[in-house]
Amino acid sequence: MGIFILNMNISSAQNQTTSMKQPIAKKKPKKLLKHEDVRIDNYYWMKLSDDQKNEKSPDDQTQDVLNYLNAENDYLQDKMAHTKKFQEELFEEIVGRIKQTDMSVPLKRKGYWYYSRFEKGQDYSLNCRKKGSMDAKEEILLNGPEMAKGHSYFAIGGRSISPDNNLMIYGVDLVSRRQYTLRIKNLSTGE
Repeated sequence: MGIFILNMNISSAQNQTTSMKQPIAKKKPKKLLKHEDVRIDNYYWMKLSDDQKNEKSPDDQTQDVLNYLNAENDYLQDKMAHTKKFQEELFEEIVGRIKQTDMSVPLKRKGYWYYSRFEKGQDYSLNCRKKGSMDAKEEILLNGPEMAKGHSYFAIGGRSISPDNNLMIYGVDLVSRRQYTLRIKNLSTGE
């Protein structure tokens, strides 16, 4: 583990002024009743349903939330602009310490070795198996990078193989709520 030294002139960074005003979330009191207890949530208006988040055209409430979040992001970028070069250097250092082609420890089950691995530059793993030994031909069961294309969020849940090694059931979450749609894949045909 290396020692990290931040070489910034803190006083000059603090003295930087900006014309951008900090966004302040508006308060819209909402009474919430639970177990005969009333509480007021001034920011309940920011709570969006999954349907609202997935709509192609935002409704008025969603647009209000998006406008506020965009204002927060713009304010952050403005306030942190003087650290941009440092952020890039730090990111490159962190990425430089991560093994880009990592692989899990293989697990032997019912005559197959199961493992997951990453290819360089990919955010999602390949779930694979080899029959008999790790020297056998690789069979890609789930291609995470391909499956994730076109989705703003993607996660594969648990996987289970049938006793005859021909079917696999797995879960896919596309909304980041740990709500998985179960899918069954025929490992002989790929369907």
